[in-house]
Amino acid sequence: MITPQSKTLNLRANLVRAALAAAVVCGPGLAHADPAKDLQVAGRALTFLENGPTGRVVLGVVFDPAKPASVAEKNAVMAAIGGGYAAGAVTLVGKPVEADDVAGAAGVNAFFVTGGVNYGAVGGAAKARKIVTIGSAPACVASGACVMGVTTDPKVEIVVNRSAAAAVGVAFKAAFRMMIKEI
Repeated sequence: MITPQSKTLNLRANLVRAALAAAVVCGPGLAHADPAKDLQVAGRALTFLENGPTGRVVLGVVFDPAKPASVAEKNAVMAAIGGGYAAGAVTLVGKPVEADDVAGAAGVNAFFVTGGVNYGAVGGAAKARKIVTIGSAPACVASGACVMGVTTDPKVEIVVNRSAAAAVGVAFKAAFRMMIKEI
């Protein structure tokens, strides 16, 4: 027997199924970060370093050529940078750097670490060279391989790993530290 209650339950079940289907179809696109926004925030954050860079800043975009997602993120970041990306007082210029080549990458002022690389190896090489590392993956910051993590979707969030910052010898201005999360 079909009752008003059973119709309501069927309607709710169908709405839930439709919402789940929409999430499966649209979810990956909605969760995908916008590299241009991430770069804008990262570039401006670099200007909050005590004695930080100004002008042209070469950003080594670290990727693992064996991991398609890492290569795709590198390609998206490099496309967003183009011939130079103005972000506050810096103009970011991209340079692709394979993860195994971080220790020898010449002319790089900071590294943007893509997801999926060996965070420990990349972070260790960058720390040895005293170069700031930035990533969009929370795991990179949590591991201490990235000094700073930047995400802009669904909201802007900047997380700084204090020990990683100390290891590369950088400090952030007090005004910046009030706006971020430190771990």
